[in-house]
Amino acid sequence: MSIVISNLVYSYSSDSKPVLNIPSFEVKAGESLALVGKSGSGKSTLLNVIAGIVAVGQGSLKVNGVELVSLSEPRRDDFRAANIGYVFQTFNLLQGLTAFENVLVAMTFAKKTSDAKSRAKSLLERVGLGEKLHRKPRELSVGEQQRVAIARAIANEPSIILADEPTANLDEQNSQSVLSLLKEVASEKHRVLLLVTHEKDVAACFPRSLDIKTINHV
Repeated sequence: MSIVISNLVYSYSSDSKPVLNIPSFEVKAGESLALVGKSGSGKSTLLNVIAGIVAVGQGSLKVNGVELVSLSEPRRDDFRAANIGYVFQTFNLLQGLTAFENVLVAMTFAKKTSDAKSRAKSLLERVGLGEKLHRKPRELSVGEQQRVAIARAIANEPSIILADEPTANLDEQNSQSVLSLLKEVASEKHRVLLLVTHEKDVAACFPRSLDIKTINHV
């Protein structure tokens, strides 16, 4: 359970300047790390690279010992479903589905259907939404939507949790609640938690934080 990057370079196109140029970066098993940086500094792009959402043709990116750079898109998708939980800034909930169905669909995609319904219900109860299983996203508060997103992200028991500005749309009380939940989930099974934020007070809640400028040499 680790992320190891070396000599990784990523550009949006072949004729554009690099967005990421990372000689060396590592997050070890069981580590919770906050990566800080301004908008446009490459934070979200780095998470998308680590998650295998976008392909990188130069350098090395090993997640749990698997070299993602050499994997095809379908194999990266399968790897992400089995190993990575992603909490998006905009939640990315399916608006036509209930909270329960949003969590359930993550397990269906990863082909983890055994006891899926009971697990989805249990996860939503854990994040305080046991009485709102059948509410659709538009019927939930912003903080509640983020909690559904977290339940969905951990539905497949990932070894790595990536969180993209998970408190950006929340008030202070909900922000602290979400951060506590993420750190609690990460600590349970020695998971990696990599969170990106532009808020220094959020980063201060983590045992280790880095400014992305120290690793991204663009």
